[in-house]
Amino acid sequence: MQYRIIPVTSFAENCTIIWCEKTKKAAIVDPGGESAQIKKLISQLDVMIEKILLTHGHLDHVGAASELAQYYNVAIYGPNEQDQFLLDNLPLQAAQFGLPFASAFTPDHWLKDGDVLAIGEQVLHVIHCPGHTPGHVVFVNQTTKLALVGDVLFKGSIGRTDFPRGNYQDLMHSIKQKLWPLGDDIQFISGHGPMSTLGDERRTNPFLR
Repeated sequence: MQYRIIPVTSFAENCTIIWCEKTKKAAIVDPGGESAQIKKLISQLDVMIEKILLTHGHLDHVGAASELAQYYNVAIYGPNEQDQFLLDNLPLQAAQFGLPFASAFTPDHWLKDGDVLAIGEQVLHVIHCPGHTPGHVVFVNQTTKLALVGDVLFKGSIGRTDFPRGNYQDLMHSIKQKLWPLGDDIQFISGHGPMSTLGDERRTNPFLR
């Protein structure tokens, strides 16, 4: 599975395009905004978008999802249905953070722990990882040892839990009981900032010692 990261919005959120190298079928993960820039990158990559994937319901991760789903005529998958309250409040989130208006929406498909998604001939396993939000999910491709972890884990840090319905104990459980068992060699893309590996974070992340 190939990928390209494009930071969007004033929050520098890592929107990621992932695709199957053999079939050129692709998905957009967490399109937080600036849809024109995302479309431009997709055109340059010459891939065929077949899905939009969302890790959680915060505006900076979903702000352009509805527009891009309509543009490419594809379905939106994720997050877990426990994040519906966040998607319902997108207009308020936009007003609070000074971002362009975003209308509320409901994904075409909610995701749950253990779901499996296909991107061409590549497979993504879905892991429900609550804590940052109650409905947060993570996508893992075992073939290429790549995970898209949204705002659960960062290089040198962890997700915030001071937002509505965030829970620190749930976040710690998600990281230690759901991510660590995937293996130290898993490389991950966070919702913000640089990439890292689970092994590096398990050994050096000051918030997890």
